[in-house]
Amino acid sequence: MAREQAVKARKERNAALVEAMLLAAMADGAVSQREMQTLLARVLERPEFEGTQSGELNLLVESSAVRLAEARNLEEVLSSLRRRLPDHKNRMLAFGLAAAVALADQRATRSELGLLKTFQAALGISEDEVAQIIDVIEQGGSLSEALGEPLERLFAEVMVLVLAADGQLKEAEARAMVESFAADPLFQNVSPERAQGFVSESVAALASDGLPQRLHVLAHGLATHSQRVKAYQLATKIAHASGRTSTAEQRILDLLQATFGLADDEVARLDQQG
Repeated sequence: MAREQAVKARKERNAALVEAMLLAAMADGAVSQREMQTLLARVLERPEFEGTQSGELNLLVESSAVRLAEARNLEEVLSSLRRRLPDHKNRMLAFGLAAAVALADQRATRSELGLLKTFQAALGISEDEVAQIIDVIEQGGSLSEALGEPLERLFAEVMVLVLAADGQLKEAEARAMVESFAADPLFQNVSPERAQGFVSESVAALASDGLPQRLHVLAHGLATHSQRVKAYQLATKIAHASGRTSTAEQRILDLLQATFGLADDEVARLDQQG
């Protein structure tokens, strides 16, 4: 049941993201070929859509277009987007994808700019966030540059992956574990409330996206060798916290080693330290 709910949530989120892009493309009454090409290109670069086949993508675009056509008004659409995009990161992503489509022709029309302002207000995107997203798009960059996870959030997620290894993750236990590492200089600028938020976000992301996709995100977000070593070190501390590493926890450690490209001798040293 939990897996079915996670799959459903992922599909609804992805449909909402596509609808945001389609709205931007249709804002001036005409969907250009360039806008559709941008829509598809942005979908393909995002890990949220990883594993989606071309046929599934075409069906998603078609069903999203039908949903928009059947909506009674824009407020109904925006309300639906808010419901299917409950966290701020996904709302920022929806705005960024819509902005990328609106700016696909190098110059947004008044209608497109008006829709983006409506999106901004409806999804709670700040002026600074808008400026950052638009700057990345205008420079031809990836939205990951504007939406990158805080490093502390990614480090917290590594720990959550180990806690969830046996499939019996309890969020309260995860929060307590992160708080126990609050003395680590890594988290010196993170309040206990923010740390708890990182854990909650990590739990939700794992449930929604699944382990393979979260490993993909971690591999992109933790790009330097020192960051990856630190992440693996935190993972080993969690795995060794109970006195012995379970088979499920060791599997996660092995996956992290492969994901981060860490050498066996380096991992052996970190395991001893953990």
